Amino acid sequence: MDKIIQLQRKIAPELTQIIEARYNLLRYIQHAQPVGRRAVATMLDMGERIVRAQVDWLKAAGLVEFSQLGMSVTAEGQAMLADLAEYIRLLHDLVGLEAELAARLNLRQVIIIPGDSEADSTVRRELGRAAAGVLSQHLGDNMVVAVSGGSTMAKVAEAINFSVPTTAVVPARGGLGEVVEYQANTIAAVLAGKLGGRYRLLHIPDGVSEETLEAILTGDANLRTVAEVIKKANILVYGIGEAVEMAQRRGMTTETVAEIERRGAVGEALGQYCALPGEIVYVTSSIGLRLDDLAGIGTVIAVAGGSAKAKAILAVAGTGGQDVLVTDEAAAKAIRLLINTNYI
Repeated sequence: MDKIIQLQRKIAPELTQIIEARYNLLRYIQHAQPVGRRAVATMLDMGERIVRAQVDWLKAAGLVEFSQLGMSVTAEGQAMLADLAEYIRLLHDLVGLEAELAARLNLRQVIIIPGDSEADSTVRRELGRAAAGVLSQHLGDNMVVAVSGGSTMAKVAEAINFSVPTTAVVPARGGLGEVVEYQANTIAAVLAGKLGGRYRLLHIPDGVSEETLEAILTGDANLRTVAEVIKKANILVYGIGEAVEMAQRRGMTTETVAEIERRGAVGEALGQYCALPGEIVYVTSSIGLRLDDLAGIGTVIAVAGGSAKAKAILAVAGTGGQDVLVTDEAAAKAIRLLINTNYI
């Protein structure tokens, strides 16, 4: 396959461009179906005439079908997407990049999705699907799964298409008070519902004082039980954020945000702020998991994409304890560039 791709690049570079364009179009239709051509043109920033021509070709090939509600991908189109995904990965040399980053970041596995999740919402959905796939490989009976909050994590829960009814799902940390759909409690409940399992919620905000936490735990037996279940998690699926953005989302004071910056923090995960090459420089108090708990968890899956998060991913990965990183092409290439230029 590699040799064929090299030949195509040399003798017919326009062929690989056409294949990639049709793959992206087919992938978007799959995620948005049923969807109209105008909506596709708007979301992909393409002219309607171009979309119409490409869609007509896909229809003639039996890969998409039309209804009164819009376009949908056929069963043959679904199979073609799976085959094309591997072709695109080879075309972009993502297989080699995965192995390179896994070795350099000391991870068991790196999975790279083609594209940039900052620019294309479809790529963010693919991140969720890939992370859900990793979860399905590691999830067994009577396991506890801990999940963090965030928009990407919401896509992970949305992508679950299998069931393990004996699973217990818990939030990894207290909530940030953000959009309800992106809170860890909500994601835990959705994920448990998709798996057919049960969930326990953590009704306490992230970032309260240690004294307040102690008082709450002392007076609430249910909360203590949930905290104990979280600590026994077999699998953790969590997101990585940029330090300053996460501090602001937590409603920290301007002075605290400035202090976090002064300490060199570029990444945040599980309430801990990390500087390169992997030093924890600031911690928010909360019930739940921290980065230094990861060594005791069977499988740790980090999910984050976008070139702007490259430093954040590097900093958090540098703290150790992660097993699998699911990211996108934009972030992966930015990470490699940072490493190769001795940024850390």
